[in-house]
Amino acid sequence: PLHPRPRATSSSSGTASSSSPAFIALFLDPLYFYLLYIGGDVCMVIDLKIGVTVTVFRTITDFFYLFHLVLKFHTAFVAPSSRVFGRGELVRDPYKIAMRYIRKDFIFDLVATLPIPQFVIWGVIPAVSNSSNHSNNTLCMLVLFQYIPRLLLIFPLNARIVKANGVVTKTAWAGAAYNLLLYMLASHALGSLWYLLSMERQYQCWHIECGKENGTMNTPKCDLTFLDCNRRDLPERKVWLNSTKLLHNCNAQSDDVSFQFGIFSDALSKDIVGASFAAKYLYCLWWGLRNLSSYGQNLATSTWVGETAFAIVISLLGLVIFSHLIGNMQTFLQSTSVKTEEWRVKRSDIEEWMRHRQLPPNLQERVRRFVQYKWIATRGVDEESILRDLPLDLRREIQRHLCIALVRRVPFFSQMDDQLLDAICERLVSSLSIKDTYIVREGDPVNNMLFIIRGTLESSTTNGGRSGFFNSITLRPGDFCGEELLTWALMPNPNVNYPLSTRTVRALDEVEAFSLQAEDLRFVSSQFRRLHSKKLQHAFRYYSHQWRTWGSCFIQAAWRRYKKRKLGRELAKQESLYYMDDLGQGTEESEEVHLLSEYDSVDESSSSGDNAGKFPNLGATILASKFAKNTKKGVLKKVKRSTPSSDSIKMPKLLKPDEPDFSMNPDDSLI
Repeated sequence: PLHPRPRATSSSSGTASSSSPAFIALFLDPLYFYLLYIGGDVCMVIDLKIGVTVTVFRTITDFFYLFHLVLKFHTAFVAPSSRVFGRGELVRDPYKIAMRYIRKDFIFDLVATLPIPQFVIWGVIPAVSNSSNHSNNTLCMLVLFQYIPRLLLIFPLNARIVKANGVVTKTAWAGAAYNLLLYMLASHALGSLWYLLSMERQYQCWHIECGKENGTMNTPKCDLTFLDCNRRDLPERKVWLNSTKLLHNCNAQSDDVSFQFGIFSDALSKDIVGASFAAKYLYCLWWGLRNLSSYGQNLATSTWVGETAFAIVISLLGLVIFSHLIGNMQTFLQSTSVKTEEWRVKRSDIEEWMRHRQLPPNLQERVRRFVQYKWIATRGVDEESILRDLPLDLRREIQRHLCIALVRRVPFFSQMDDQLLDAICERLVSSLSIKDTYIVREGDPVNNMLFIIRGTLESSTTNGGRSGFFNSITLRPGDFCGEELLTWALMPNPNVNYPLSTRTVRALDEVEAFSLQAEDLRFVSSQFRRLHSKKLQHAFRYYSHQWRTWGSCFIQAAWRRYKKRKLGRELAKQESLYYMDDLGQGTEESEEVHLLSEYDSVDESSSSGDNAGKFPNLGATILASKFAKNTKKGVLKKVKRSTPSSDSIKMPKLLKPDEPDFSMNPDDSLI
């Protein structure tokens, strides 16, 4: 026996492979009804070409039924008594499997497998064709005895497909086509049966009229074998044909015929029974489709019991099958537009709500744009709900497939191992934003990190509202924002309050991203803090926009200090040179004064020696005046520095960003 436990996939493929030959066999069996046709004046014959073709294909499908029957003898089953708890016990004993199958479905499957049409057409009909009772059409009716069990076999197969897959088909259009195929199959079988009953009705008319002629002495004896076209060359038949009235009394086109053909008159009057196979098949298919759709309301039946019963079957079958077709096709076709209808209803509710709340036109337009963009991006599919219903392992694999490449683009996260990356990917959720939407504003609490998939964002900062300070960058797919939250999460004991954003992030166009919430990031960071590494600290500083802004401002400030000091040194150097020049001129003047004083002292030495000390020292006076002048300049510069003007206000320093803590917390547990 087949010991492995049945699975959904194997069951689905097995039932699908079994249903296809079953459908083909259901299509082939009614073709046997087209074997008989009127091949001449008052005679019928079997179309051997059609018989051989149909028999070959029918035999091929019978092998599939035989394989299906043998397979059931070797298919394990679950014991009903063991289904109380769990999935049940699988019975693998070949004897128990065989006995269970023989008691339940063996007879039914055996009847569906037997080659009854082949036996009737090629065995029974040739054996009785020489008898006086020409009943080819009656023998062909035996096909129905096998067609009915084969038809009933389709329903459990469909039930197995639904049990394995949940639906018969996976797409709406395929489901509609499947139900339409069932409807066409019913029309095909009904039209074929109508053709065969038309031949039967024609044969009955000939049989009745032939019996009437045998009761008179004016015409040759009417032998029923004359109704076989294989005997139309007999001399007796030619004599009988010249004197018989069967052609007139059984002519469906004539209005003065006493025999009532009823609903079969169209096939006989339009010579459908003698036309080519393609012509009569298409007409019969059309007849079945038309009357099945109209529930047989246009059928004008005769008093023949078989015809009336056939009309009742058409009416009931049309009511059931057509209602089933309309209901299923409506269900399948509506499934293609159900999301669109839900979106239309939701949009109508949103419009009503905006009018009720009297939102301004600009806000209404933004709401409409977001609803439309969300529909275009998701097509109404709730991805979170789908993932939430899946098992944890499968959900993790899907999230990893969707997010791993994006998360690895973040250099800081690329240092993690696969386990932590899976933890991050598992907690990422989809986020959509339309143009001009502010993701976060400067100074607002940051509660999530965004990893951009599509679109661009503008990230700008004014350093807390500093006058004249503005820094802006563009975030593209692969970038992220909200790194302040990572610094907060890496703290040993982060407080309840979320960190404040240092930047304003605005969507430049429609943006699709993945969002990582604060609590999820805290969990991942608590595990990631184990990986103490200076490389991670440098990677965080390098790729953080906040640290980049602080670093650029720090470099600018250092460059300005360097320029200022360099300029101060140059000014001091120039001032010292100017001072040396002034000092040189003062020395020359003092020497001249000294010479003059000496000259005067020589001239007046004779008159009075005490008066020489009364003259002032001119060189010392000049030096004192220069010192006072330079001192005054220094005082003025100091006063000017101490009283800043509106043009030279000293800018506050840009605060250094918080340093994330990569150290190991002794309270953390290693998982």
